Amino acid sequence: MRAQASVLHLDLDAFFAAVEQRDKPSLRGKPVVVGGVSGRGVVATASYEARAYGVRSAMSTREARARCPHAAYLSGRFEAYRATSAAVMGLLRSCSPLVEPLSLDEAFVDLARADLPDLEIDTVTVFAEQLRDRVHDVTGGLTASVGVASSKFVAKVASDLEKPDGLVVVPPGTELELLRPMHVSVVPGVGPATVERLRRVGVHTIADLQQISEDELVRMLGKAHGHGLHQLAFARDDRPVEAERETKSVSVEGTYEQDLTDRKLMESLLTRQATDVARRLRKSGLSGRTVTIKVRLYDFTTLSRSTTLASPTDDEAVIGRQARRLLEDLDTSGGVRLLGVGVSGLADWVQDELFAAEDDPDPEAASEGSATPLDRAATAVPPPPDPSGGFRPGNDVVHDEHGRGWVWGAGKGVVTVRFETAETPPGPVRTFAVDDPALSRINPVVTD
Repeated sequence: MRAQASVLHLDLDAFFAAVEQRDKPSLRGKPVVVGGVSGRGVVATASYEARAYGVRSAMSTREARARCPHAAYLSGRFEAYRATSAAVMGLLRSCSPLVEPLSLDEAFVDLARADLPDLEIDTVTVFAEQLRDRVHDVTGGLTASVGVASSKFVAKVASDLEKPDGLVVVPPGTELELLRPMHVSVVPGVGPATVERLRRVGVHTIADLQQISEDELVRMLGKAHGHGLHQLAFARDDRPVEAERETKSVSVEGTYEQDLTDRKLMESLLTRQATDVARRLRKSGLSGRTVTIKVRLYDFTTLSRSTTLASPTDDEAVIGRQARRLLEDLDTSGGVRLLGVGVSGLADWVQDELFAAEDDPDPEAASEGSATPLDRAATAVPPPPDPSGGFRPGNDVVHDEHGRGWVWGAGKGVVTVRFETAETPPGPVRTFAVDDPALSRINPVVTD
């Protein structure tokens, strides 16, 4: 650990939902849920008003609607989220050259590289308070919770302690006092399975964990996990703040309205996803050796299978072939809700499959722009017209007469719009035909 509290972790509170409440005055102070809006969807973020009803990230939208039926369920506007995130990350980089984004809504900042007179507790506390105020200004009103400590682990723990809109600075030397009463699940990498293993041996808190020897943890959890857990139990974390985080994987997945039971259709979907993954790899100048598929079954059981190639690839035919082979080992007879393909073990170079067997044709994999037999089978029956006209809850729209607004709901050939923006008071609601030529979708208006 560092001798000073010089690692800052900033976490934007309920980020996606907060952006929606900022831009939609009628939703301020009310429950908002962002994510998949259908019953097959999954919650990405819930506002604190929705969390009061038990709605949480990664919960199915069906369960969220049962817990909080009066919330606004929005499909999300990633342009607005990216623009807001960019404003925050730009602010952080103006403070220190060492900023490590973890996602759109959180990042580490190395205060040892910031322009501060010293790293005394009073100094970093004042800096963090001012930073939160500046985040509020550059985002148009969003709040952030901040933790400052002598390591990344403790700083991240600290930022969760007084959410939302909180600040916790952990003086050096007090880390163990802070951690001991906490549940072991606060340690990164300790998920439900590890929690259960530890519970079986009487370990519930970090204080309990400190009583277990490293050798015993290694026997229970394996060398890497056991050693890492033992180190963090004693707040030993010397990981640096890294300005450029290496891309670990590239993946594409989809959740489906109806359970998939047709294996040929699943294979076709995996083929298409493999093409998308390959395109993204090439665009980034990357390739990868490990192909993984993710399958979520009808009962929410999530399975994954992976295989490692002899050399890196960015070829959609290769990725698709491996993905389909991995699917062969899984029992999907009960139905599948989600399918995904990913490539990891990334490198910035590609070596052709020198040892690929020519007698292993891949008739189902097609060159870009052509249809495979599976594609043709999957698209033989044209889909019915979309009764929502492509409008999704939360979309930004503009009407020739009424001006700017957002989609409250759509279906059965009509779309309902509330006409308001971040700069106006709550506005009126109007309903139109989905093919009304006066109504169109627009890119979001982002508050400076």
